Amino acid sequence: MRVVATALPGVLVIEPDVHHDGRGFFVETYHADRYREHGIHGPFVQDNHSRSTGGTLRGLHLQLARPQGKLIRVVEGEVFDVAVDVRRGSPTFGRWVSVKLSAGNFKQCYVPQGFAHGFCVVTPVAQVEYKCTDLYDSVGEIGIAWNDPDLAIGWPVRDPILSARDQQNPTLAAVMDRLPKL
Repeated sequence: MRVVATALPGVLVIEPDVHHDGRGFFVETYHADRYREHGIHGPFVQDNHSRSTGGTLRGLHLQLARPQGKLIRVVEGEVFDVAVDVRRGSPTFGRWVSVKLSAGNFKQCYVPQGFAHGFCVVTPVAQVEYKCTDLYDSVGEIGIAWNDPDLAIGWPVRDPILSARDQQNPTLAAVMDRLPKL
């Protein structure tokens, strides 16, 4: 397994060892001790799985009352995955990083607490699985507009398919007073 740091502290790209042979492949998608060695401590208490059609954009989301770290991977298709540092007082506040996660490249992305997360489906269909370090809390969730001009995220879609909730997400500046402090 290879772990690559990104420009945002704590956001990591994991490239697991994939063993291919005539039958197909085998990959270890999580091993607590190995991941802990690279700063991914867990424990993971909830697993989620989504299936989305091409052009769907989910996000940007984060939990306030029960902050979550997320370990994200794609099991079908490809997504443009994004993490945004929303920790007030952070030297990288408001900066974002992206990584292409696909069923073919087996990469994973770890997004720690204090970061907003979202992804856009760039293939006809994508299935995304992610582990969370805390349970989902609908009351404590907030969203940030995918197209916030202050963030200027280089999404690979101009007119994404959004949920009704994500269509109403405010800008980062509008939720500033609710964000976690570093």
